[in-house]
Amino acid sequence: MTEHSLSLIRSDTQCGAAPVQGKSHPLNQLDPARWARRLVIFQPPVEMIGHLCELARDHIAGMADRGAVQRVVEANPYSLWAIARKSSFDPADPRPEGFAAVLLLTKQGLRALAERTLDCSDPDPAMLAKPGERPAGIYFWATFAPGTLAPAVTLVVEKFSAAPFDGVALYTRATTPDGRRFTETLGFRQDTIIDGIEAPHLYVYERARAKPPVQPLYDTYGRQKEHHTLSVSVAREFSDLLRVASIRSAVYIGEQQCPFEEEFDGNDMMAAHLIGYSGDEPVACIRVRFFADFAKMERLAVRKEFRNTRISFMVVKAAIELCRVKGYRRIYGHAQRRLLDFWARFGAKPFEGGKSFVFSDFDYVEVLIEAEPHPNAIKLGTDPFVIIRPEGRWHVPGVLERSSSRPATRPSVGYV
Repeated sequence: MTEHSLSLIRSDTQCGAAPVQGKSHPLNQLDPARWARRLVIFQPPVEMIGHLCELARDHIAGMADRGAVQRVVEANPYSLWAIARKSSFDPADPRPEGFAAVLLLTKQGLRALAERTLDCSDPDPAMLAKPGERPAGIYFWATFAPGTLAPAVTLVVEKFSAAPFDGVALYTRATTPDGRRFTETLGFRQDTIIDGIEAPHLYVYERARAKPPVQPLYDTYGRQKEHHTLSVSVAREFSDLLRVASIRSAVYIGEQQCPFEEEFDGNDMMAAHLIGYSGDEPVACIRVRFFADFAKMERLAVRKEFRNTRISFMVVKAAIELCRVKGYRRIYGHAQRRLLDFWARFGAKPFEGGKSFVFSDFDYVEVLIEAEPHPNAIKLGTDPFVIIRPEGRWHVPGVLERSSSRPATRPSVGYV
């Protein structure tokens, strides 16, 4: 693993769209979603490292031994990605067919790489960025992705497109004529200068740092808000449910004289709730339930002293965005007939073939919102760490990502 041979990342004509000689296919123009339909990458367990090393030992000169690779992975689990064809991949028994390994280098490590003093056969962990730390450079340490596994490099690069890796330059070496041609096809250039040091042995791919993620409407609440600032948050704690209950009790039970058992109908623990705030004061809420192919918005409530603000519009828009991010495009609701004009502002239309009906002493109409697909909707193939982030906080790293820096010790095994 002292050198990374990009000549190994080639298509054999079956995939059809992997880069080929004579054509330019910069990394930022390759579509990871296309290859995610055919290929899968995953973080291999420690016990799989030896097998991965053996896969490529006859193909990569100066291959590092298992112990060195394991130390790099323990320093930062994002350093190693196994590759497999989706057609033969079994999540219960994953079997890698290739891999991509990177060194997430600190500034000191990147300088050592430029000076050729970095021991790539057994990198010093002090030269490697810790989990959650922004590296100074990402060095493609070794890749074994023969034949139709070639495009998996786009999936690996995508893993380093978000913070803390966004905008960090990629580096590699090319040891064969084919490797050099292929490296240049991907948009790497050779006139590399690192911290004032000329490094002609390295290729670099510069990347622009991504813009900070836009704060979604459903996660705008923060305790530093000014007194009258309006914001919205997803309910995540028991105290949030108490806020929801107090708002709905004031509006529906107090004002509309709705019986308690009709207002609190047994669905609150099976739903997502959004809370609207004025400063730190909870003033509005809405409930969303999710079904197979549609979401249902319901129980919108705004305290009467805040109905002259835009909080009702903010809460509804936030709920629609939450549904879209969760992959829903059909949002169904029961609108009080007197409020049809209000719901029409969000695109709600009477449901074709729908019914008019009465419950809790008010007349209702079935309505439907046909929403546009969200560009970042969460779906199968989304980064697993994104999927396990707290509800409504998919745009920022979560606590479980920080836990990934610990090796898998399986402390309960043998005790159950």
